[in-house]
Amino acid sequence: MGAADQAELLATYPSQSSAAPEIHRAAANASTIEIVAVRGLGILAMNDSLLWSVASRNRPRVSALLLDPNGEAARRRASEVGESWRVFKSGVELSVSRLEELSAYTDVHVYFYDMLPTWRVLSLDDVQFVSVFGENHEGHTSRMYKIAESSHGALHRGFRRFTRELRNQAVRIM
Repeated sequence: MGAADQAELLATYPSQSSAAPEIHRAAANASTIEIVAVRGLGILAMNDSLLWSVASRNRPRVSALLLDPNGEAARRRASEVGESWRVFKSGVELSVSRLEELSAYTDVHVYFYDMLPTWRVLSLDDVQFVSVFGENHEGHTSRMYKIAESSHGALHRGFRRFTRELRNQAVRIM
């Protein structure tokens, strides 16, 4: 029985680190990686991040929606997590630089959005790993949910629609 025939909520994890083995398995064969993040450093933009080695080795199409470092939402988020705006901004800019390097290996699209982040979405083809940004914590520390497309499910469709609409309203920078 395939994931489409099962319930759409396949698993829950206490945090991203707990979900990492399953994320690596899903990413190993993914032709598309799409993320909605704040900075994207821990997911994709550093040598030891969750998906850097997979993306540089397997060459999937990569789409990253990151918080606009110059927008009002970035200032608010920096304050929420106790960082100065300048430090926060430099983290987003570092991610963009690293994703430019990744574009030497694969097709990379980067977008900036300007709204206070709520959802952190990591889509690997049709499987999504979703967590939330809280007022006092980062997305990688919150509970993570593995969601697959299902004929009776609404979550997968909702997060896919959210991601698509956010991308449509965002500014493509790469």
